[in-house]
Amino acid sequence: MDTRLLRVLVELSDRGTLRAVAEATGYGTSAVSQQLATLTREVGAPLVERTGRTVRLTPAGRRLVTHARPILAAVDAARAALARGGEPGGAVHVAAYASVLSGDLIPVVRELAVSHPGLQLLLQEREPPEVVRLLEEDEVDLGFVYDYDLVPRGYDGYTVRQLCETPMVLAVPAERTLPDEIDEPGRLCALAGQSWVVNSRGPADDELAVRVCALAAYQPMIEHRADSMDLVLDLVSADLGVALVPGYLPEHPGVRYVPMPGVPVRRRMFSITRPGREHWPAVSLVIERVAAHALAERWRSGQPLVVGQPGDQGQHDHQ
Repeated sequence: MDTRLLRVLVELSDRGTLRAVAEATGYGTSAVSQQLATLTREVGAPLVERTGRTVRLTPAGRRLVTHARPILAAVDAARAALARGGEPGGAVHVAAYASVLSGDLIPVVRELAVSHPGLQLLLQEREPPEVVRLLEEDEVDLGFVYDYDLVPRGYDGYTVRQLCETPMVLAVPAERTLPDEIDEPGRLCALAGQSWVVNSRGPADDELAVRVCALAAYQPMIEHRADSMDLVLDLVSADLGVALVPGYLPEHPGVRYVPMPGVPVRRRMFSITRPGREHWPAVSLVIERVAAHALAERWRSGQPLVVGQPGDQGQHDHQ
């Protein structure tokens, strides 16, 4: 069975329309229809059905997709294995959240420009849900995402490797009389009545604030939202609220960082790819370099770390 036909069927499952499949694969819409018809004849069962002006997978089509995904991942992995003796090169499209992009990926780009001049990294800043969408649409080869241990995300259908995790701390206005340390959950009561500042591009920070404050039996007042860490800290410095931030951030005027050893909440950093692509030489190289840089930078900040080993990755079946 031609794997190109299987890939078209999987793309239809992911994208939903023949036009979207055509745009993703570079085939024309009529060519996509012909390939689906060829695959239907080979299988001997209808794989798609028309509903008005659209098409959808039949039960047989959905069953074939569940088998096709690991087949295509194995083909990608085999191609990567055969290419491992060669020098990593070409273009790698990467999407990542802002702090890893500026703190880890840009330094790695500079290093690779010297050590691997034939490798080009094309970067874009995206929050985790946006990274997953770009991977699903095959617009990027590699993503870097995060979650919190109190608010875990699911990444079914992708190969995910935890690279490191770092403690969260409270960012509070420097002039406020607040605890120097949260050594047990009850001390969070000192923040009751304070306004909170959270990320404006996703619900995870809202949920994190809610779950942390629930440990002291109150609801946070989330009043401000910001799209960048610098702006979050500017709002805190202006005495407009408090925020939970990664513990490795540099000092910021007007802001005091309060460690929380009694509330061990951590932010976890992951690489994420389509299954099989983590073995591509260029992608594997970027993951290893970013992981090493992230760990070194966080170690220099004096923060305790939990390190994700190369084997700490899981391939999850697409639901």
